[in-house]
Amino acid sequence: MITRPIAVARAALPRPARLVATLSRNYARRSLPSRRPEYRNFEKRIHTTTGRNNQHVSPPPTLSIHAAEAKASFTDPMTRYSHLVQDKVLRADESQKVIIGRLQRLWEDLEHYDPGPIRDQPESSSGGGFLSKLFGRSSSSASSSKISIENVPKGLYLYGSVGTGKTMLMDLFHSTLPPQFKSTTQGGYGSTRIHFHSFMLDVLQKQHEVTLKYLKQGLNKDAIPEVARQLAEKGRVLCFDEFQVTDIVTAMLLRQLLERLMSHGVVCVMTSNRHPDELYLNGIQRESFIPAIELIKDKFEVVDLDSGTDYRKIPRALSKVYYSPLTPEIKQEMTKLFESLSSTDPISTHVVHGKTIPLWGRNLTVPESSGSIAKFRFADLCNKPLSSADYLEITGRFGTVFVEDVPKLGLGERDQARRFITFIDACYENRTKIFISSEVPIFQVFSDKHGSAAEDEHMKSVMEELGLSSNEIGASSLFSGDEELFAFARCVSRLNQMGTKEWSDTTWQEQQL
Repeated sequence: MITRPIAVARAALPRPARLVATLSRNYARRSLPSRRPEYRNFEKRIHTTTGRNNQHVSPPPTLSIHAAEAKASFTDPMTRYSHLVQDKVLRADESQKVIIGRLQRLWEDLEHYDPGPIRDQPESSSGGGFLSKLFGRSSSSASSSKISIENVPKGLYLYGSVGTGKTMLMDLFHSTLPPQFKSTTQGGYGSTRIHFHSFMLDVLQKQHEVTLKYLKQGLNKDAIPEVARQLAEKGRVLCFDEFQVTDIVTAMLLRQLLERLMSHGVVCVMTSNRHPDELYLNGIQRESFIPAIELIKDKFEVVDLDSGTDYRKIPRALSKVYYSPLTPEIKQEMTKLFESLSSTDPISTHVVHGKTIPLWGRNLTVPESSGSIAKFRFADLCNKPLSSADYLEITGRFGTVFVEDVPKLGLGERDQARRFITFIDACYENRTKIFISSEVPIFQVFSDKHGSAAEDEHMKSVMEELGLSSNEIGASSLFSGDEELFAFARCVSRLNQMGTKEWSDTTWQEQQL
């Protein structure tokens, strides 16, 4: 019996707290990790302080002192950063410390900031509809709020390439917000921490619902002001991770939406791979998006995170989560791992075969699952027309996911390759732990040509930008265009990070905070 992989994998159990208060499953939102344990409801994808749950699992007594010290470090960003460096969770980096200073500046601006109550923004029923108002500033938007946009603290726009610590910085800032931004259910203003893709899905869903409501009332009104008001009610600090604009719908909405949010006193923090001037490059009708770029540059402090240190290049101990090739022995090992983890699942140890879960109006069958652990075949996830919203639903529902029988992907499996990348992105966003068995080593599943990525100069430059060794990844003709190449390389980078012991291990201290 092989016991070591099982022992290593046991540490990869999901946090015992995975559920938060119920929201409609129609909202495909992302639930991101915070420093405090949270139960993630089967329907909820958005992480807001309005839904926090104070149910905790007691840590071992020997860790209680350290856990108390860690909890006390959530005073402000600089204090928290210093604690993580002292605790050797982070490496000391003077460039990164300068960035923490920028977060500290915003924290100090927020410390005594009082956005006041949200007031409805009256709209004329003959207001001319959505398109006529899209890029213009409403004369009532500033006056209808307690404070003007000019008095809202300047937000932060953090940009940099993969490996610069954007997500870590966002999590650190959100976990140390001043006390007045505690849960709205506790009398605070609340805050929202969400992946930008999930946020836009939520915005479009809300826009649709509000528009239908107005039509039933016989009103010709723009839905965005009401959508912005609803979002502001959930939290006056809004943290976007991986802000990007890839389609005309997002580009057309953003300026008015951001202005409306700020008119309600909402302070925004964003992370992105690109400088604002590089957003939506070569996009359709990009000139219509320029006002949104200018708004970001005017109302946000734009900070370059490229410090010269790629944190994903730092050597880290690997955890055994990827298995190849597809042999009976590997199949047996994956079965042992699943049985071992599911037998100690803190949510439910009962294994269900053929469970169905709803995904945006249709059902997906899960071959095997316990309370928070699921096992799929590659074909279950990637041979069907599933979307990013579907994968976010799956990875938000299950904290650990097994994927078996991943083949080597060639030109005939281009759609499956794209879906697999989208699935890995969803796992990364939801901090889902994964175990994968594949025909070839996981980093080579996209390779459909002889040689290495180093032989393709374009691919090589993209790999090097992400801190990857192009010699270890086979060349691929599956992807074309900068965005596809970047998504492919980012997926490989994330698979590398998700295979580390740091990703698999969740300490008691972090679970409790």
